[in-house]
Amino acid sequence: MALIQSTLIWIVYAIVVVLLIAIASTFVYLYQTPRERSASVTTVCIFTLTSLFATVLLLPVDVALVSSTTSSKLGQRKDWASQDRVDNILFVLKIVYYTLYSLDALLCLIVVPFTYFWYEEYDEVATEEGTQTVGKRFWGALKYTLAFIALVVILFLVGFFVPVARDRKGGHLDLDYFKNLLTENHGERALTFALGLLITLGTLIYILYTSAGFALLPVACIKSAPAMSAPTLTANTASALEQNRERQRQLEMRNAGRSEGLPPKERRELDALVREERTLVRRERLAAESSGEGQSWLMKTWTKIEAIFRPVKLLGGIFLMFIAIVIWVSMLLTGIDKAKNSICKRHCGYVLGHINIFNPINWIFVNSAKVFPVDYVIFLLLVLFFFASSVVGIASLGIRFLWLKIFQIRKGHTSPQALLMATVMLTLIALAINYSLAMMVAPQYATYGPQTFCDHPPRHPGEQPDCTNHTTHIRPCSELFSSPTAKNVCTPSVVSTFLNRVTVNFPFFGVVDFWAQFVVLAVYLIVFVTALFRTPKLDEFQSDQDAEEDEEEGLLASTGRRFGATWQDITGRAGKTTRGNGSGAAGRGTRGDDDDDDD
Repeated sequence: MALIQSTLIWIVYAIVVVLLIAIASTFVYLYQTPRERSASVTTVCIFTLTSLFATVLLLPVDVALVSSTTSSKLGQRKDWASQDRVDNILFVLKIVYYTLYSLDALLCLIVVPFTYFWYEEYDEVATEEGTQTVGKRFWGALKYTLAFIALVVILFLVGFFVPVARDRKGGHLDLDYFKNLLTENHGERALTFALGLLITLGTLIYILYTSAGFALLPVACIKSAPAMSAPTLTANTASALEQNRERQRQLEMRNAGRSEGLPPKERRELDALVREERTLVRRERLAAESSGEGQSWLMKTWTKIEAIFRPVKLLGGIFLMFIAIVIWVSMLLTGIDKAKNSICKRHCGYVLGHINIFNPINWIFVNSAKVFPVDYVIFLLLVLFFFASSVVGIASLGIRFLWLKIFQIRKGHTSPQALLMATVMLTLIALAINYSLAMMVAPQYATYGPQTFCDHPPRHPGEQPDCTNHTTHIRPCSELFSSPTAKNVCTPSVVSTFLNRVTVNFPFFGVVDFWAQFVVLAVYLIVFVTALFRTPKLDEFQSDQDAEEDEEEGLLASTGRRFGATWQDITGRAGKTTRGNGSGAAGRGTRGDDDDDDD
């Protein structure tokens, strides 16, 4: 029975990993620029995203496996769960975690940078002429990657020799749970230090992007329906473009026989018409792209699905906003609980002995974990919400260095370089999300899950206590209990052991990561209030200006005539074309591009 249960848990995890590959592939495919696709970039991004997803989503498997050794109703270990069997489960989980964490670090610090330089080294002309071989390109990319390899070596050497926390005063360190966290093995210490550093770096990015996206994603869903459908915009733009070109022909024919050329007034009008024509051509192309014209069947299908479910987005946005607020409240309550009731405060990164303040998300997970895989489904949706929020945050703010925007992330218009940098950022953010979910959102669930123990004296020495008739003595497992019964029954999850080992051995990381969660809450609140009451600039003029900047911008939308536009996008037919609207749009586009020509 135990073997069947463990096998089913791992099968569910394998199915989820396959689903994650599909999600990562869809994300990369939707955000890539079609004309600049690179097989190496696509493969590395998909593999890296799948790895980081697999790392975060191993937590419910961890909790399910360690919880399967006990009966939460009786507070006892199951008959088959000998200490050797439990140790074997923990050993397998440790191998998987070490593998995934090491793989994440390797991909983030070496493979992705090498792929970036490999792509940059490509010279189409030199390749066609035969002057650039694969070896030369490989060596050119490797030269720049050596700096990252040196960084990884230094990172692990520092972790190998850096002393762990020596301030070990306090009764809490006499507990068996904390004794097991103190690292003496140098190799394990190096990995712990590297993991702590990467989590802290990821937390800094998490503060800026995920907290902002957390607030923007629900609001974006609520305000996503366009004021004008793509077919209607195409028809209006075509009408305005026809009027523009007809007026240009009239001016040119009127002055065809004049040797001195056009009068100054008509010359200025013709120049304005030429600029307006460029703007209208751009808008026509953008409308065609928005409706899926000239794109693959997948993109066309995606466009239709978006149009069909657009009315549902309003309700979905309200629901996501409610979920975000509940998560925000849960994190705040846990943060207050840890700051006030932590048994060791800053000396161990504010490890909480047991829950003192009710946490709604933690309560949902602990109770749903009793029926696997209900908690796994909820956790998967929660992780996808965090991931989508991170993507929205990166897309909204762009990839920046201080106040300078380096790359912009947009659906269908993201360069390979930007995609690789976004993948690195998402990898670091995933480590921060892993910490936040395990330590702030659902700490009891992530540590012991639904495990309980019987705190009733056994009838005979050496026997397990029996709480069949003493249900009030069944207590949830906690780090604080040091009784032999709790020690023999309760098994902490491997991920909580890893994260707590980081904060106990290197308290600096624990302090920074803990107090950064309050900054996340503050940033979310500021962005949420701002996004809720700020009227978005979603008109055609803004769309034209974005198109002038980089020639590749999606259609921007406003907030009127939603359902009519939605129906037209579904059917693919435009409504009645209003010539005045088209001319007005064209008139607002006279600040067109003087340098770029799309004709």
